[in-house]
Amino acid sequence: MARTRTEPASPVARPPVTGDTVLDAALTVFAARGYHGTALSEIAEALGIRTPSLYNHMTSKQQLLETLVARTLDDVLTDFDDAVRDVPEPAERLRRAVHVYALRHATHRREALLVNRDTSSLDEPALTRLRERRRDHERAVRGLILEGTEAGVFAVDSPALASFAILEMCVSIARWFREDGDRTAEQVANEYAEFALRIVGYP
Repeated sequence: MARTRTEPASPVARPPVTGDTVLDAALTVFAARGYHGTALSEIAEALGIRTPSLYNHMTSKQQLLETLVARTLDDVLTDFDDAVRDVPEPAERLRRAVHVYALRHATHRREALLVNRDTSSLDEPALTRLRERRRDHERAVRGLILEGTEAGVFAVDSPALASFAILEMCVSIARWFREDGDRTAEQVANEYAEFALRIVGYP
């Protein structure tokens, strides 16, 4: 009986390299190794290209970091604004703001790890500009707590300390959350939102 000739398997085509795919690869490697622990050659290797080819899509490793940090902080502030818009009750505003922030740290762990560990590696003036952008979110959360305290809804001595505790609590999610864990990202976000209300003394 004649043997059937087996055709060689076609090589798997790599997606085209674009500015966005370079940023995504950089994000993955930065999150795993840290900004200073990453060489451009490692990003190129992840994309299956030679290091000089990266410069068709970027200017420097520093520019990659700045873009990733800026995009992440913009997304955090957009999440916040969308969550609290047209919500009059202070407790519900805080609950929604914390829910969306906690959820982001569970579902966007690479970005969270990068921003919380490597923002200080930015050069000036980007460092000052993006630190101030991050403080915009911190001030917004503190403002929600202050509103609720002044309205008699929350019972907390220091809105600043309460906001710091809540934000740091959420930041930690990126370090321990796993998709195959006991709780889904949504469940974690819901629980953290309730924790936040307890921190500010909401009955």
